[in-house]
Amino acid sequence: MIWVQALGWVGSALLVFSLLQARVLRFRVLNLIACVILIAFNTILQIWPMVAMNVVLAGINVWFIRRLLAERSDENAYEVLEVAADDTYLRHFLKTHDEDIRRFFPHFAGSGGADHTAYLVQHGNETVGVVVVRDAGEGVAQVELDYVTPRFRDFSPGEFVYRRSGLFTNRGFRRILTPPGMLHPYYARLGFTRSGDSWAAELA
Repeated sequence: MIWVQALGWVGSALLVFSLLQARVLRFRVLNLIACVILIAFNTILQIWPMVAMNVVLAGINVWFIRRLLAERSDENAYEVLEVAADDTYLRHFLKTHDEDIRRFFPHFAGSGGADHTAYLVQHGNETVGVVVVRDAGEGVAQVELDYVTPRFRDFSPGEFVYRRSGLFTNRGFRRILTPPGMLHPYYARLGFTRSGDSWAAELA
């Protein structure tokens, strides 16, 4: 039956495609869909060892997806560390991800000097994001960079910087402006409002 063969090819192709994903959540979701398709395919052909293997893999994917989604809103899953704008590790991180950063933030000119502060977003011992802020005067914090590594791009860990408003209010900021023209902004769900080509938040 041609449709059964097509089902097998689709499942196999999707399984391979899932392995090419850098984003951890996208990988798990696509891999789960591929496993479900291959369960149906191997059940039709009565290849029970392959059915059993894909059932186990599907279960593993479901477990990881639930864990990842739980961490998405868990304040304890990430740690925000303030570092100096000229911090050696920060410069190393920016250099390592320079090509990807310039693709999403072509106007980013570097972590700056005394009027800049930077925040590293940590997941365990892994740096998953960095936010660089410039003091624009009059109580305005201008975000120059809000970068997330590809693996964690489905989770927007940079939002933990904004949730901990003390990081800004302690420096006397009353307003936050995000980088202009940012691709796929996630600020609306944090209570930011449109301000021209940027997003803005007023701090209490």
